[in-house]
Amino acid sequence: MSTAIDQKVRAFLEGERDAQVRFLAEIVKIPTDNPPGDCGPAAERAAKLIEAFGWTVERHPVPDDIVKAAGMISCTNLIVRRTFGAGPTIALNAHGDVVPPGTGWTFDPYAATISNGWMYGRGAAVSKSDFATYIWALRALEASGAKLGGTIELHLTYDEETGGEIGPGYLLAQGLSKPDLAIGAGFSYAVVTEHNGCLHLEVEVTGRSAHAAKPWTGIDALQSATAILSALYAWRPTLATRTSKTPGIGAPQLTIGLISGGINTNVVPDRVVFRLDRRIVPEENPEAVEAELREVIAKAASAVEGARVDVRRILLAQPLQRLPAGDRMTEALCRRASQIMGEPISASGVPLYTDARHYTAHGVPIVLYGAGPRTIEEANAHRADERLPLADLAKATEVVALTLADLMAT
Repeated sequence: MSTAIDQKVRAFLEGERDAQVRFLAEIVKIPTDNPPGDCGPAAERAAKLIEAFGWTVERHPVPDDIVKAAGMISCTNLIVRRTFGAGPTIALNAHGDVVPPGTGWTFDPYAATISNGWMYGRGAAVSKSDFATYIWALRALEASGAKLGGTIELHLTYDEETGGEIGPGYLLAQGLSKPDLAIGAGFSYAVVTEHNGCLHLEVEVTGRSAHAAKPWTGIDALQSATAILSALYAWRPTLATRTSKTPGIGAPQLTIGLISGGINTNVVPDRVVFRLDRRIVPEENPEAVEAELREVIAKAASAVEGARVDVRRILLAQPLQRLPAGDRMTEALCRRASQIMGEPISASGVPLYTDARHYTAHGVPIVLYGAGPRTIEEANAHRADERLPLADLAKATEVVALTLADLMAT
C-alpha cells in the first residue's frame, strides 16, 4: 500500500532521474584507478558537486605517511551529515576508487557512455553508482518533508580496492563517525548480510643465478617455485568440502594471481615472486586459514634444496558477519526491495570481500544494498565494459530512501 511519503519520494526521484544520471556520469569520467591510488583530486571534485545541493561536505584527508603505507598516493574521505531529529545515526557508505580498466573495452572506460539503458564505464557499477543512489535517497527524504528522527551520514571513501583501512576503517578508528547502523554499496537484487574474508600472501623464492650453459652451477628459483605452486594446486581441491552454510557464498577459493621473476632467457632465474588470494568463508578462523596455508607452503619448500623461501602477508580481511542488531534494517530492506523490484528479495551472502567489515569490527551492523544488476558477471565488475542498468539505479534509490524512512519513522 502506497503512503504519502512513498508517493512524495517517488515523485521527487522521477523528476530528478536525469540529474542523478548526469551526476553519476560526472564522477565516472574522473579516473580513480587504485592502484596507483591518487584519489584526493577526485574526492575534491565530488565534494564540490555535492556542495551544489547546499550541503556541508567534510573533507578528511588521510595523512601522507598512512596513505603511502597503504600503497596509495593520496586519499581524502568525505562525510555529509543531515539530521532530521532525535534518533539513530545511519551511515551510507560507497567507495569511489576503482580497479584499473585493463584492456578489451568496447566503450571508453571514462566516457560514461549510455547504450540501450545501460551506463558503461569503470566504476559505473562498483561503486560510484551508489554515490548517486545514496545522495538522491537522502535528497528525496529531505524533499518529502516527512517527520523523521535521526541522522543520515554519507561516508564516501576512496580505498576499498586496497582494503578499506584508510577509508571507513580510518573514519571509524579516528572517531570521526559513530553510526548506529550502516548500509554499504551493493546490488539491487540481493540484501547482503555476510561475505567472505580474504588473505593475500606474497611468496618469494630466492636462488642463485647462473649461465644457461651451466645451469647446475646455480640454484633455479623458478624450479623451486614450481614445486610450491604444484603443491598449492594439488591442495586446492580440498577446499571444496568446506562449503559455507550462508546461501550465496559457497566454498573457499584459492587463486595464484601474480607471478614474476627471472633476468633473461639465458640466465638461471635467481628470484621468483608470486602472490596468492585465499577467500575465507564466514565460518573459518582467518588466523587458522593463514597458518594452514603457510604450512602447505613450508612443507613444499622443505623439499627444495638450496633455495630460500619467504612468505609475507599482504592483506588479511575479516569476513563480514551478521550482527543481530541489524536484523530490523535487513527486514526493512528486503520488504522494500521486494515491493519495488517486483520480485522476492531475501538476505544472502556473497563470495566477495568489501570494506563493510570495518563497520562490524566497530560493532556497527551493516547490510549491503545499492544499485546494480543481479550479479557481478552481469555488471562486468572488475573487467571490460563494466555497466549499470539505469532502471535499477532509479529503483534502488527508491528502495534505500523508503527503507531509511521506515527506520527513522517517529
